[in-house]
Amino acid sequence: MGATLDQRTLADLLPGTWTIQATNFPMWLTGEKLEPRFTYDLVSEQPLVLSDDVSYVEEAGEKHILGQDTWNGEGFVWRGRKLLRLFASRWTVAGISDDGTIAVIHFSKSLATPSGVDVIVREGTHHPELRATIAHATEEFGLTPEEFGSLTWLAAAPTTG
Repeated sequence: MGATLDQRTLADLLPGTWTIQATNFPMWLTGEKLEPRFTYDLVSEQPLVLSDDVSYVEEAGEKHILGQDTWNGEGFVWRGRKLLRLFASRWTVAGISDDGTIAVIHFSKSLATPSGVDVIVREGTHHPELRATIAHATEEFGLTPEEFGSLTWLAAAPTTG
């Protein structure tokens, strides 16, 4: 939480797979899309560009939403791929733990989605007291008390790495 979240730091910290552990984003709260994950891969460092794979499990199997995230100096602009290329949204990393295994992401309202907050954890790490960790450091993670109170904590998904 002490790290400056500039593009160099984010290029080092974000690549990999993250599981959503808490959210107020409606897409993850219906009970239809389970085990949501974000997988980021570094495309370029200057400017910072990440490929983005949002995956989840539905009754019909695993689904993927593919996109690309481009750093704009303040946060990222997500643009979908293929049929979703017409859609864009903005998001920022509001805070990240000192060990780089817990992050809070804020999503801005877009044409297709409301604003929202996700608490994500790097796959393969274990945080049995995650809610308490976030509760005791809401400001460091970039959360207001209202945002923290709005979060739904998801059932623990497997975190095999």
